Amino acid sequence: MTTPAQNDALVRSAIDRSLRHPVMFFFTSAAAWLAVSILLGIIAMTKMVSPEFLDGAAPFTIGRVYAAHITTLVYGWGCQAAFGVLIWLVARLTRLESTSSGLVLAAGHAWNLLIFIGVTAIHLGYGTGVPWMEMPKLVWPALLAAYGLIAIWTMIQFRIRATGPVYVTQWFAIGSLIWLPWIMGTAWFVIFFMGDNALFSAAVASWFRSAMIYLFFVPTAAAAAYYLAPKVTGKPVHSYSLSAVGFWALAFLGPWTGFQKLTGAPIPYFLPYVGAAAAVLVGVPLIAIAISTLRTMVSDPARFSASPSLRFASAGIVCMFVLGLCGTLINIPESTLPLSQFSFSQYGMDILSIYGCFSFVMFGAIYFIVPRLTRREWLSSRMINWHFLLSMYGVVTIALLAVLGGLLHGQGQESFMFEWSATRAYPYQIATLVAWCFVLISNLFFFVHLLFMWARLGRRSNHPTLLPHGHHDSPHGPVGDIDNAGPGTVIVH
Repeated sequence: MTTPAQNDALVRSAIDRSLRHPVMFFFTSAAAWLAVSILLGIIAMTKMVSPEFLDGAAPFTIGRVYAAHITTLVYGWGCQAAFGVLIWLVARLTRLESTSSGLVLAAGHAWNLLIFIGVTAIHLGYGTGVPWMEMPKLVWPALLAAYGLIAIWTMIQFRIRATGPVYVTQWFAIGSLIWLPWIMGTAWFVIFFMGDNALFSAAVASWFRSAMIYLFFVPTAAAAAYYLAPKVTGKPVHSYSLSAVGFWALAFLGPWTGFQKLTGAPIPYFLPYVGAAAAVLVGVPLIAIAISTLRTMVSDPARFSASPSLRFASAGIVCMFVLGLCGTLINIPESTLPLSQFSFSQYGMDILSIYGCFSFVMFGAIYFIVPRLTRREWLSSRMINWHFLLSMYGVVTIALLAVLGGLLHGQGQESFMFEWSATRAYPYQIATLVAWCFVLISNLFFFVHLLFMWARLGRRSNHPTLLPHGHHDSPHGPVGDIDNAGPGTVIVH
């Protein structure tokens, strides 16, 4: 005879076995692309500081290297990390094993091949020049087809689940899965097949970049945070009302952001101001999500201080809070928007959203999920700690310096003192380059650690790998990433 708790553990174990290979493939290949992206970012920043660096190599001109850097960060690392986390979350919350793991794994291989082809084409000079859509236009429908193989079975799995409550984690997860093909397909069709009007294409490209952040990366981070916070602490989500406000406000405001970057362009006059208003107001759902999840994470101080998953996830949620505030402050028309519109402040916001907000939550989710897939624990809490500290230092430095340096850069552009503008921004670029080096070192720790886990070289243990000196227990019971703390999120009726 087995108890309900034992039956539940058997179900979870079967789900993890069915998803082990595709999820680990997504995580490991994403980590590899992240290392490539950081290396390309270092090269790009070096060329901004010293233009003669690699000046004889055409594939490494600043335009090509920067485009490849953003492409590998968004599609190599970001999308694949999101795919691995989302399919695991949906399977766990629907209580259904995967029956299409081989198909998902094949789609993952196709996705990586397409990213490699696209990045190679960028380096060879065949990029499109469209921000965040630099890969050749024929790559995009193939990417959408590969994504369809990954996402359709997940949607079917959600649809055929047993009748029961729908958790807020599932709302954010399913929302991001639905919004991604709409965003990508619309931008690809409008820009590359209806692109006779350059201004119209530029407006859609600006919308695409913003929609990818607020309708895919942020909801994915929110889904993971809403799962991890109560799962690790064993406490319910702080506020159902804030969770609902965060989801619906993000769904309503997210599609309107992005047009503010074309303020002053000869496009319909209301669009930039609608975009600016949405960019300011989108701070509301971001702050609501941050407060709801952070209050849950700190509800048990012992587990919060010991769990790597909560440490990373809370850092990402704090970055989400900062992203909401910064998005409000630098998009005020007639004030800060002219200073950030054509400066590299946007780069700082991109890094804050992709690496700060999204990636830190993904790191927390990976540190939680991988031991359950491999049936091994992480080898070293010290490596996890170094990964956290160096990444946190690097990302905060890059985002802060890029935003502040970009505002000074924009101030010089507004006064037509271009030489003064470049001179004032130069120290910020030097510091950003150094910070990227710290981030590269931190992610080498992460990538090597992840490879060891995929090879199942992790330690055999009934206790999770904790940050503070390997202590496994507290006066309140087991500390760390427990896996029997309830359904993992608040119910949305």
